[in-house]
Amino acid sequence: MSMTTARARLPKPRGTLSERVFQAAREPAQEARSTGYLDVEPDSADDAAITLWALYELSYRGFEDVDDAAEWDLDLLRVRRRLEADLEAQLRARWPGVPAYDGDGGAAFEEAFFRWVEEFEGPSLSRFVQRQATTEQVLDLLRLKSVYHLKESDPAAFVVPRLEVEARAGLMELQYDEYGGGRPDRLHAGLFARGMAAVGLRPDEGAYVDEAPTLVLEQNNAMSLFGLHRRLRGAAMGHLAAFEATSSLPCRRMAQGMERLGMAAEMIDYYTEHVEADAVHEQLAVRNICAPMIAVDPAVEADIWFGAFTCLDQEARLAGQLLEQWEAA
Repeated sequence: MSMTTARARLPKPRGTLSERVFQAAREPAQEARSTGYLDVEPDSADDAAITLWALYELSYRGFEDVDDAAEWDLDLLRVRRRLEADLEAQLRARWPGVPAYDGDGGAAFEEAFFRWVEEFEGPSLSRFVQRQATTEQVLDLLRLKSVYHLKESDPAAFVVPRLEVEARAGLMELQYDEYGGGRPDRLHAGLFARGMAAVGLRPDEGAYVDEAPTLVLEQNNAMSLFGLHRRLRGAAMGHLAAFEATSSLPCRRMAQGMERLGMAAEMIDYYTEHVEADAVHEQLAVRNICAPMIAVDPAVEADIWFGAFTCLDQEARLAGQLLEQWEAA
């Protein structure tokens, strides 16, 4: 399958704000925009999340029905800034703060981080897939996961030039693998796209965003928020470290569950690839990226923990929501 997939179009609006923002993005010369057309509050968390998601996408590959110049449209940027400030405030309100541990940076941080991740409690989607999910439930999950995995690692790529030498080298080593080690056919996002096509799902970026609940959109928005702001580089790398440190075993379970259901080899291969890769990536993220960042600037440690908590907290809440829905069905 070609690595090139169709360019996404703007998603469906979910309220007054998203409807107005999407209209403004398509028609940037509208005079109504100068009279407070975009100065409205979102109708709901869903309306806010889809609006922010679409505004962030302008900094990735954009939309077929939006001119690329919209990325730097000042009116749209004002809306984005307002929404992302609200999102950051919500995420920080959930964060309990830096966990107590003995030591001062370096190896003490590394061991404390791995221990904290291991002890973090939350429901497991991968264990459900491994043991009892139906094929339709797995397909439902893949549609939701595709919102991120079809642009896998792109949010972290924004952080590369914002790091000092040692951490930058560590992130580039990790990203080199994520982007296929120079081989377009091994790009992790491309592996996921091939898996999606093999199980009968659309492999195009944003193909299933209209199905995504608020929590999925907020997961993606948090990664973009962290990656696109230099002041949040610690949160971006903490999120990455927690993501990688909780990926290897769940990927093994996902592969086993798909094998149990007789699903396509291409989709199983995506998860099998990550069993070994993410076991390496977690070491790189914690020891070669986060720890050197703290050594250079100890003040960044708090945001590393904030980003890590956000990653695991959002995943746990989404897992709980999906498992409750599936059990009810």
